[in-house]
Amino acid sequence: MEENQEVLSVLGARVHNLKNIDVDIPHNKLTVITGLSGSGKSSLAFDTIFAEGQRRYIETFSAYARNMLGTLERPDVDNISGLSPVIAIEQKTINRNPRSTIGTTTEIYDYLRLLYARAGEARSYITVEPMLKYTDEKIVSMILEKYIDKKIYILAPLVKNRKGHYKELFEQQRKKGYLTVRVDGEMREITFGMKLDRYKNHSIELVIDKLKVNHKYVTRLRDSVNKALQQGGKQLMIYDVEGDSIGYYSQLLMDPVSGISYREPAPHNFSFNSPLGACPTCKGLGYVNIVDRSKLIPNDKLSIHDGGIVALGSYKNSMIFWQISAIFEKYGYTIKTPIKDLSEEALNDILNGTNERLQLKTDSQSTFNYFQTYEGLVKYIELQQSNEASAKAQKWSGQFYSRCVCPECNGQRLNKEALHFFINGKNIAELAAMDISALYQWMLTAEEGMSSQQAMIAREILKEIRTRLKFLVDVGLEYLSLNRNSSTLSGGESQRIRLATQLGSELVNVMYILDEPSIGLHQRDNKRLINSLKRLRDAYNSIIVVEHDKEIMLEADYVVDIGPKAGRKGGNVVFAGTPSEMLKTDTLTAQYLNGAKCIAIPEKRREGNGKFITLSGCTGHNLKDVTLKLPLGKFVCIAGVSGSGKSSLVNGTLQPILSHHFYRSQQEPLPYEKIEGIDNIDKIVTVDQSPLGRSPRSNPATYTGVFADIRNLFVNLPEAKIRGYKPGRFSFNVAGGRCEACNGNGYKTIEMNFLPDVLVPCEVCGGKRYNRETLEVRFKGKSIADVLDMTINQAVEFFESVPNILKKIKVLQEIGLGYIKLGQPSSTLSGGENQRVKLATELSKRDTGNTLFILDEPTTGLHFEDINVLLGVINKLVERGNTVLVIEHNLDVLKCADHIIDMGPEGGKNGGCIIAEGTPEEIARGDSPTAIYIASELKQQ
Repeated sequence: MEENQEVLSVLGARVHNLKNIDVDIPHNKLTVITGLSGSGKSSLAFDTIFAEGQRRYIETFSAYARNMLGTLERPDVDNISGLSPVIAIEQKTINRNPRSTIGTTTEIYDYLRLLYARAGEARSYITVEPMLKYTDEKIVSMILEKYIDKKIYILAPLVKNRKGHYKELFEQQRKKGYLTVRVDGEMREITFGMKLDRYKNHSIELVIDKLKVNHKYVTRLRDSVNKALQQGGKQLMIYDVEGDSIGYYSQLLMDPVSGISYREPAPHNFSFNSPLGACPTCKGLGYVNIVDRSKLIPNDKLSIHDGGIVALGSYKNSMIFWQISAIFEKYGYTIKTPIKDLSEEALNDILNGTNERLQLKTDSQSTFNYFQTYEGLVKYIELQQSNEASAKAQKWSGQFYSRCVCPECNGQRLNKEALHFFINGKNIAELAAMDISALYQWMLTAEEGMSSQQAMIAREILKEIRTRLKFLVDVGLEYLSLNRNSSTLSGGESQRIRLATQLGSELVNVMYILDEPSIGLHQRDNKRLINSLKRLRDAYNSIIVVEHDKEIMLEADYVVDIGPKAGRKGGNVVFAGTPSEMLKTDTLTAQYLNGAKCIAIPEKRREGNGKFITLSGCTGHNLKDVTLKLPLGKFVCIAGVSGSGKSSLVNGTLQPILSHHFYRSQQEPLPYEKIEGIDNIDKIVTVDQSPLGRSPRSNPATYTGVFADIRNLFVNLPEAKIRGYKPGRFSFNVAGGRCEACNGNGYKTIEMNFLPDVLVPCEVCGGKRYNRETLEVRFKGKSIADVLDMTINQAVEFFESVPNILKKIKVLQEIGLGYIKLGQPSSTLSGGENQRVKLATELSKRDTGNTLFILDEPTTGLHFEDINVLLGVINKLVERGNTVLVIEHNLDVLKCADHIIDMGPEGGKNGGCIIAEGTPEEIARGDSPTAIYIASELKQQ
């Protein structure tokens, strides 16, 4: 490190497994913290440096505000000096709100709304004519020009095509002294007590003045026009008596042909999160849930009597079947007629109801002395989805629903008024649907098609939009679109979006801490990410990256290697210095970087079992009629640049089809034509990066099922038997044995409106989750809370004499998770750790040797050594006859695969094709973006 270099100095850090370490990190440099999974990287970066930065920020608040928030616990560290304001960009900050999109997260959509409100050209949604607005003087001059020497009525529109009797409105106008109104095109005198048919739609205009237009009456005309605009809400109509025609004029945006008007455009009119801009049908979501006829009637060869309609089941002597029989009688069918032979009208009446009164007959042939209407089966199912219905009823009715694109807005989320403002022929929803690369190019030339006034207004807004779009392109996200839901993004994508947002904010003297930003990024795009990090650094910021990527480590200014191993055997700084210095050392990380150690390429590729699953005609998202031929009994990798369609093909199409076939899953697959060869496998296991459970109560012990065995072990102890304890006593989810002050959480959540929620240990149980009586029952001197606090490595030693427990936790250790705790909340695990816990759970079960495993980037958060362990586990599965399908960018995994399917050639609309497939050696001979990197990796061996 240079002399006189300003540094962040950490002294005596002991958080989690850190062994009282001292480390200096230079300011305004790009620093990588690396090491094995569980060695203590995140403990140093997030739980020490970031936690202290957040605590110091809260210390600046007033005493009153701090009292409301509670106190944050100081990290277990002797001293931290030279700490700048800290911003953490983690993987676990994906927003699950369906209204959150890339556009709203990056604030680009906010600028687009402002652009359309200020510079958009409004067109009528009826005639597609440009909308016009006039000043009152302009209206007067136009009337003088168009209607000179003609008799006219000046009308103020009061009601437009709405139901009601309007008695009070007429009386109100009569008291003001007005004598005449035009009701539904007919002139009528206002009389006392006058009212209309309340069940019909009416249009009402008030007659402000009747005159013959000429220049003598200009003052009268001007006064009448002002009065009409005042009464008609800035709109008026001119009725030409001789020509029997209507002209429309407005100070608002108005279609002069049809007379419709728009509100004054404002940014919130273009927001799908505002009632003023959202589509009224889907409330701004872009989709609606409707009852799906194909789910109600999966087999139309059956009759309703034999259970053709799933929701009704087979015939029962009940009211609904009597009603259906009455409908059939009207159409000349019986209840035993196959559904496919019914007319569309008869089936429509059964599903959607009829207003006719039906004469009901029971099985005994007696006729009711009254008639009944029938509301339809769909209406009944919809009622079961209401908030008043029980959870069981909602689940039952939910199976008959399908999500489809909103028919009103066609998935564009906005109302028709907002969708009819255009810039260069495109509305705001069309821009939001474009790939970011295409949108950026469009923005560069946007001013060319604008009028000089529009261009002047838009110049500064366009500059901000271009800058932010350029940042998204720079971090390798050009294949996404602004309307993409945040919930559909991978951990790496959401992190890079937040990185682009920070680049846009242009802060200086800030310390950024990032958690593996290279996740999900193809090697080709890595360089752009590194350049973005360097740009942030060059703006006088300090960048700390927790990372395993070889390229990022070598491009860094400074590297801190934590180790030497994971968990209890880690927590020390084994190296701190520049990358060039690191290459000369013999730490485990350095050995992989300098080539002393490497992940070996298998001597031969497996031939598989000769069987295939063939999926044809995939067209979801950007897939272009793709046919996937998946060889079975092999280790198969799907590769390709980010956004090329890998997840759409595997997670969006193949996995839902197989899950529905084997487990009756309700997830709808993306469009495809057919699938063949499902019978060649008998089970599918999907291992993704989603959290183990929805709440922090879920943890590795509960997910793997080992916690039930541990509780049973404690129940059978003599002390527990004397006290009469049952398994529920040792559960932190039910009352009895848990600490009631924190409801078994072990901590209390303090909500912070402008920061992430803070977890404070419970003051009653001290974070142990259980009450005193439960903790008095001990096995080998350890209570149930002590067991949950053990790492997997410790638990393997502790339970070595309990085979049913050891079997499950041993797999976790073998897969490289020995450093995590049994009771660690799943919300604190990274995406890669969640995935490996799920994989271990499946490995501990007996497999059939005919299972398809689907893994989504399992190397997330893995060091080179851990990848070696993971590959050993995958190879074990394949050796047993199973098929492992992995979506992956990591070259160490790709070079060890038996078969690679390469997608591309680019991301977004320029991707969606399978461009190469075969062994790694066959792929390396091609010219795809992946081939270049695989070829260089194979040469190094």
